[in-house]
Amino acid sequence: MTKYKRSSFEVEAELYEVGKGLEDGFMPWTSVVTNGWIVTDKLVKITREDGVVVCPFIQNRRGLIFIREGDYIIKEKNDERHVCGSDKFAERFQPI
Repeated sequence: MTKYKRSSFEVEAELYEVGKGLEDGFMPWTSVVTNGWIVTDKLVKITREDGVVVCPFIQNRRGLIFIREGDYIIKEKNDERHVCGSDKFAERFQPI
């Protein structure tokens, strides 16, 4: 992962891509929609071989954070991970 700096602390970050194992798990699309947890615009959706559509997520102290198209996965020194949209990433982080 490429390192970036934000507010005087370093993090590792990588643009999310399916198949790299960056997520903590997957939730069926029907559960995401049925539970109404979030706005579903631009969520990454993966269709499994059995036809079930799933959405990848990161789990941290704030709960489940579903990954959207163009999101970066941020890893802090304490191994806590977050998701940051590409629209905010360039404003908050600079390569070092």
